Amino acid sequence: MRKQRIVVVGNGMVGHRFIDDLIQRDERDQFEVITFSEEPRLAYDRVQLSKYFSGTPARELALTDEGYYQEHGVMYVLNERVTAIDHAARQVVTASGRVEPYDKLVLATGSYPFVPPIPGHDQAHCHVYRTIEDLEAIEVSGRHSQVGVVVGGGLLGLEAANALKNLGLQTHVVEFAPRLMAVQLDQGGGQLLSRKIESLGVCVHTDKATTEIVAGEQCRYRMNFADGSHLETDMIVFSAGIRPQDALARESGLAVGARGGIVIDDHCRTSEPDIYAIGECALWQEKIFGLVAPGYQMAKVAVSHLCGDGQAAFTGADMSTKLKLLGVDVASIGDAHGTTPGAQSYTLHDEIEQVYKRLVVSEDGQRLLGAVLVGDADAYSQLLQLKLNDLPLPDNPAVLLLPPIGEGEGGGAMGVEALPDTAQICSCFDVTKADIKQAVAAGCTDMAALKASTHASTGCGGCSALAKQVLDAELASLGYEVSNHVCEHFAYSRQELADIVRVKQIKTFDALLEQHGQGLGCDVCKPTVGSILASFWNDYVLDDQHIGLQDTNDIFLGNMQKDGTYSVVPRVPGGEITPEKLIVLGEVAKEFDLYTKITGGQRIDLFGAQLHELPLIWRRLIAAGFETGHAYGKSVRTVKSCVGSTWCRYGVKDSVGFAIDLEHRYKGLRAPHKLKFAVSGCTRECAEAQSKDIGVIATENGWNLYVCGNGGMRPRHADLFAADLDDATLLAYVDRILMFYIRTADRLQRTSVWLENLEGGLDYLKQVVIEDKLGIVGELERDMAYNLSQYQCEWKTTLASPQKLKRFQHFVNSAEPDRQLSYVLERGQRRPVLRGERIEIVDVTE
Repeated sequence: MRKQRIVVVGNGMVGHRFIDDLIQRDERDQFEVITFSEEPRLAYDRVQLSKYFSGTPARELALTDEGYYQEHGVMYVLNERVTAIDHAARQVVTASGRVEPYDKLVLATGSYPFVPPIPGHDQAHCHVYRTIEDLEAIEVSGRHSQVGVVVGGGLLGLEAANALKNLGLQTHVVEFAPRLMAVQLDQGGGQLLSRKIESLGVCVHTDKATTEIVAGEQCRYRMNFADGSHLETDMIVFSAGIRPQDALARESGLAVGARGGIVIDDHCRTSEPDIYAIGECALWQEKIFGLVAPGYQMAKVAVSHLCGDGQAAFTGADMSTKLKLLGVDVASIGDAHGTTPGAQSYTLHDEIEQVYKRLVVSEDGQRLLGAVLVGDADAYSQLLQLKLNDLPLPDNPAVLLLPPIGEGEGGGAMGVEALPDTAQICSCFDVTKADIKQAVAAGCTDMAALKASTHASTGCGGCSALAKQVLDAELASLGYEVSNHVCEHFAYSRQELADIVRVKQIKTFDALLEQHGQGLGCDVCKPTVGSILASFWNDYVLDDQHIGLQDTNDIFLGNMQKDGTYSVVPRVPGGEITPEKLIVLGEVAKEFDLYTKITGGQRIDLFGAQLHELPLIWRRLIAAGFETGHAYGKSVRTVKSCVGSTWCRYGVKDSVGFAIDLEHRYKGLRAPHKLKFAVSGCTRECAEAQSKDIGVIATENGWNLYVCGNGGMRPRHADLFAADLDDATLLAYVDRILMFYIRTADRLQRTSVWLENLEGGLDYLKQVVIEDKLGIVGELERDMAYNLSQYQCEWKTTLASPQKLKRFQHFVNSAEPDRQLSYVLERGQRRPVLRGERIEIVDVTE
């Protein structure tokens, strides 16, 4: 029997997926396949393209190789463009004149970057961001440039901006719309994304229409905008959207949409029954799908129809997406803009943690219509399943916005057990919950085996957390012991890693990875291990061997604020401060025009310091006797106190003195999460000790010790641990409790959640700490003593290192300050201008 000849025009991600699906069906006797690629290489992962600039070679981005195609009888032609389709002769013609006959033709031509018709757009050092060759050209331009601009603030535009930033350029993003990612994000989400990206050193310009590109004065080019403003740059990358690559179909007489795209039916057939179109070139019911997952679905449908199944159909695709842009977690689900009639929304905007979340729900509050997540996208998988499977919402949907309240739990979110078997877990490879259950039944017991069996989470990776949850739930239901590994690079829990580090005296991430891990590490295990190392050894966090493990706040030893500036928070032990030190704080705040506020932890925050100002400010503060307050770290923050017996007529003990002793003892102690203390001089509790991780209240007979309290979004009253303690006994108990917490807590777990999850709870903790049930109190005290002996003021150490101080500048190639900041005066102090605010602006550049 003669084989049917299939010609696939385009060997991108979707074209290759079609071929791979055909190979997996093992229909070699039925079909003969040949594919054409305009590029000089076979298919590679465009979703991960930006990794090229961080050192990933092109070969590691490859989705296939010549050997794989040859093994399965697939012919391929590289560097060859198909220019014509002859319907009558059933053949295609290439630019070189090559003619290839077909029985079935599959168009997977993808899309091309849209470059606005701006005068001057076609000059040298003006690029698009689409192929590896494009990236190579950008890299060459980057060697001869200091400033780069990306035109377009969508998904690809922000990826391109990250690439320019990685090349060391002063980077700008110019967006025509009033916010970034206007398609995926609402106003609140777009604004927070802009702030977070600007805080990383990328300048964002929205509401900007470029009218021309001319020669610049300070840089190679000058971009003039319709509003009369301008921006100078040495290089421009256009990433203003995509257009379907439909020229071949259009010129061959196939039906195309009014705004482009090859018209297809539910089986991905074009107006010619023997010609299919899949991916970004295809138009289904007037819609173009610009993500890879819908293209994969189309490929699956086309293969099914070609093989005569007749059952599969393309009925549209969910365009929800989750990704990390310049290190910022961003996710969009369904009707993110709330355009559905009667839609209502719940919003959480946490400006302290820089998190924005919005839920869009139906008019009756029963169903989730959409969501926007910026800064924290951990809830994406569960929210997506609520939307896709039309599952009922909790009585108060707002609880879904709350952060996790325990290990593996969300704020009122459902468990994976509630998902139907038909729930799609991986959209890239159309893997359902039933597929994962079947894989587990067939012997998959870890993520590596699950990936190999189902391909789940091997595409964009956005489903990995949910796939792991389904895997664990199914293993548990079958009686297996479920893995609680930190990530794929370490086959250990956080507690097990802490034990390894402590027992084997491991001092660096690289040593731990070499001896007990695999791969290169990730943004889960690196900060986790960084925290463990700091908690036991208390080394300088900006040492070369540690700096790659830190987040932005620790790297710059300051809390980043909404406008990209930093807060300066010197330590004020117990809230006690001399007039001389108060004067210094006032002088510094006045000299650098900083907003000042007394905090709930009895310190003084100085807001609005630019990156280059931080060393100047801290040099003044260190000279005056201040130390860093560690407001940026997962560490002991403050020990709050009342005035106690020193002044108060009700005080029974010196709460200020004891609070100062506690703060000096534990300052700099790193832990799985931040720690707050308080000391009250009597049971009137003015210091609010019972809402702190460690709370101390004076009695006539000594001190009462309270543990594991918490304020914030989910308050927890602290538990009375022991009563009427003397100073030495209380310190010993606190040493043991904190070090036991450091050893056994999960990553990013507050003491309140740790105690709730601790088997045996408070009674067990008392047995360990007071009765020495495990025989480890000596070890706990020695570990704490060593940690405390290693204390150093991180700012004092940094100021002594000219090499470390080089990091404190806004732009790699320039020591200039950030001149994009705008402020207004309010109650005698400056604050950042709010988006859309019309008010007289303070000039901060003079």
